[in-house]
Amino acid sequence: MDDHPTTPSPQAHVCVLAPEQIAGPYFRNPKLIRRNISEGSSGVPLLLRLRIVDAATCLPVSDALVDIWHCNARGAYSGWSKVNPDQEVSVGSIGAIPRTDDDTYLRGGQFSDRNGCVRFTSIYPGFYAGRALHIHVAVRIMGSNYLDDRHVAWVGQLYLPEVASRPVLNTQEYAGRTVSVLNNAEDDYYTRMGGERSTLSIYPIGRDSWEDGYFGYMSIGIDTQAVSEHIKPEDFDTYTV
Repeated sequence: MDDHPTTPSPQAHVCVLAPEQIAGPYFRNPKLIRRNISEGSSGVPLLLRLRIVDAATCLPVSDALVDIWHCNARGAYSGWSKVNPDQEVSVGSIGAIPRTDDDTYLRGGQFSDRNGCVRFTSIYPGFYAGRALHIHVAVRIMGSNYLDDRHVAWVGQLYLPEVASRPVLNTQEYAGRTVSVLNNAEDDYYTRMGGERSTLSIYPIGRDSWEDGYFGYMSIGIDTQAVSEHIKPEDFDTYTV
C-alpha cells in the first residue's frame, strides 16, 4: 500500500508516550500475519498506516509485531459473530464473553519495517452498542522466536474522527441499526484514556470524494521495555484457535 499522495507522513519528532487502553472482550490471537485483513467484509475501504516510535528516543521501532482488530460494518467481531452488537455488554475483560465461531475477518498483524511502519488494508469499522467507532491495537516487542514471544509492550484503541464517520454510517452497509453510535466525547474510554491523542488522521483516498474510501495514519509512541497489563501471556494460551 502506497501512502496517499497528498497526505503528509507522520512527523518523525512525534514521540510522546501514547495512552494505553483495555484490550476489550474480543481479543484473540489467531497468528495471522497479513496486510489485507478484510476477508471480503463489506464496507467503505480503509487503508491504515501506523508508525511505532520509541517514546524515550524518538527512534522508529522496527521488527515489532503490530496486531489490529475491529468490528465489521454491522458491529460484529470475528470469533463473536453471533453476539448481538445492538445489545450493550457490561463486561470488558478478555474472555468475559464466550466465543461463538472461528471466523477471523478484520484481524491480523504485520511486522514494522525499518521506519517503524505497518500498513493494513481493511474497511472502516462500524460500531456496537455503548461505544464510539474504534480500532484495537497491540504492539509486541519480538525476541528470537517471533511468533511465540509474549512481550506485549503496548495496547491501545484508535478512534475515528466524526467528520469522516458521519457519511460512512449513512451508507447501506452501516445504516439501519436499532441503536445509535456514541460520539467520541460520549465514550468513557475515549474521554478517560487519550481523547484527541488517540484519534486517527483521516484523508479520502479519492481526490474528489470519500466514496473510494479513506487513508488513516498515526504515530504511536511506546515504551519498548514495558510489559502491558492489558494482554497477558495466559490470554494468548486460552484464546488462540
